[in-house]
Amino acid sequence: MRLLLVEDDKSILTATAKGIEKSGYSVDTCDNGRDAQLLISLSEYDCIVLDIMLPGIDGLTILKNMRNSGNHTPVLILTAKDTVEDRVKGLDFGADDYLIKPFSLEELLARIRALMRRQGTERKNELSIADLVMDLSSHEVSRAGKKIELTSKEFAILEYLLRNKNRLLTRTQIVDHVWNYDFDCSSNIVDVYIRYIRAKIDDGFDKKLINTIRGSGYIVRE
Repeated sequence: MRLLLVEDDKSILTATAKGIEKSGYSVDTCDNGRDAQLLISLSEYDCIVLDIMLPGIDGLTILKNMRNSGNHTPVLILTAKDTVEDRVKGLDFGADDYLIKPFSLEELLARIRALMRRQGTERKNELSIADLVMDLSSHEVSRAGKKIELTSKEFAILEYLLRNKNRLLTRTQIVDHVWNYDFDCSSNIVDVYIRYIRAKIDDGFDKKLINTIRGSGYIVRE
């Protein structure tokens, strides 16, 4: 899953982004409202963690613009403003949840998971094809009962492929979903990671699950 984290305090931004990535999510970051609004207009996110006090455009204006344009991506407001009036205002503008600074990373991640469940993004806690099983809650992957160790990026790519099984995904789609918005999609990084994943889930099995569509991209199918 791909998240956007918008926070003008660079130390909080860096530490929180690292914690989110370690939990298996892909995360884009920015520290001002104008860049946030641009990213939201150009990319699809599963959840947005949005500070209110931002340079350029404030978080509530971004949120209002999102909802007015029909963008219903779950938004968790992250702010030092802790009065009841502030919380009510954020929720009335269309926020799905509200977390007060200072906060714990564990609570932030729990609230993100709750938003995913509420919005149906995590349609189920398990993805599978043939004898390959991915548990989204424990971040464990196994094939034919054998546990497979994946890095966070490998897990994110495989999850994206499994959520779109039997559907061709281009390299650009994979880059856009898993890496940061400004990543150089002209590199062969997707092919490199697909090789890593294949070595872990397909080598030693007669049935190959990750298939290459030459010149187009990749598809997971039996």
